Amino acid sequence: MSQSSSHTITVRRSTMADLEAVDTLLARSYPAQLKKDYPPSVLVTAVPIIARAQPALLGSGRYFVAQTDEGAIVAAGGWSTRAPQAPSEGGRIGHVRHVVTDHRMTRRGIGRALMTDVMDDASRQGVRQMLCQSTFTAEAFYGALGFRRQSLIEIELRAGIVFPAVMMMADL
Repeated sequence: MSQSSSHTITVRRSTMADLEAVDTLLARSYPAQLKKDYPPSVLVTAVPIIARAQPALLGSGRYFVAQTDEGAIVAAGGWSTRAPQAPSEGGRIGHVRHVVTDHRMTRRGIGRALMTDVMDDASRQGVRQMLCQSTFTAEAFYGALGFRRQSLIEIELRAGIVFPAVMMMADL
């Protein structure tokens, strides 16, 4: 638990009951956070695709939410052994998945607390290295957590829709 303003924040594993709240958080926060680093032409095509909660992740046991004492979900994120665009599970390398912090509550340690739990959970499962497809906006955040830039990438979201990002890596 950490203190944030007048709220106590608790990080816990997600459940399917969190689906609507995570969906709302993504839809509200991604556009607000990404607009300074991406042109409108990218945002108009990519945000409707990436700003949707992923039920398989929420039910995986590897996805977490940060919740206020009033029950509001203010951050979410997790990991998998499957790369985001891969059709099946991969090796023992972990992949950071679908991380978001409420755009009105950034820079309060909530995202760091959430990612600490994510990385600790992956480490307990035998993962020794995490890969992350970071937005340009979140690169400094991941850098502060020990991730290193590997390369610039383009993520194909759908045929003809690509999202520029940064491949990052951290040792656990």
